Amino acid sequence: MLKNVPHQLSIYSVLYDKIPSNHILKIIAGNVDFSFINELLKDSYCQHLGRPAKEPEMLAKILILQYLYNLSDVKVIEEARLNLAYMWFLGLNPEEDLPDASLLAKFRKHRLKETSVDDMIQEVVRQCVEKGIIKGTGLSIDATHTQANTKKKVPERIMKHLGRRIIRAIEKENGVIPAELISEVPDYKLIEDHNEAKQKMKSYVEELIRKTRNSHVDLSILPNSQQAVNETKEILEDQEFMVKGSDHW
Repeated sequence: MLKNVPHQLSIYSVLYDKIPSNHILKIIAGNVDFSFINELLKDSYCQHLGRPAKEPEMLAKILILQYLYNLSDVKVIEEARLNLAYMWFLGLNPEEDLPDASLLAKFRKHRLKETSVDDMIQEVVRQCVEKGIIKGTGLSIDATHTQANTKKKVPERIMKHLGRRIIRAIEKENGVIPAELISEVPDYKLIEDHNEAKQKMKSYVEELIRKTRNSHVDLSILPNSQQAVNETKEILEDQEFMVKGSDHW
């Protein structure tokens, strides 16, 4: 059962005042509308029957913390119990309990059927780009340095997501993926040289855009697909995206 629980502040929430306003998690939370998660996963839950489910948005945010800080299931729960910024980001009061780490594996296996953690990260990145807090591969954060799992190969990962977004949008609106768009995605993780890996993925996505525009699919009647192509092209044309690297968010 999908259960949306309002976050009621407790007397202990005053502790959250210690979190600086320019903390990366405050900036992300202040600019990203995470309501897309519950909407994305609503078909994975029964709305009225069964035991109350842990809120999908909160569980998804834990997975996002894993991605940002490169933590295991067990470690992310341990860290969240000790880190006020993590608890605040999750929408919990300081004294509230966190789910058992085993629930994260179940969430990925049983709830993320038609989507993935990468898809959710992609949407977060898209909103950050739209709001201007990501410029190329860096968050516009003053005096904030975050060691994250995005330090290396972020452009490659984002470009892979952007390509996947185009194909899925076309499949959803067109009903079928044109044969010319079906090709093997380069495995950038096998390329040791970071710049070479970036160029490889950039070439792949640019070729995908070219094939999309030259295919028999009429993008003018597929608004979401057209938007995905246009936004991807805009990101690829951002000089900072390729030049600045991925040293920070």
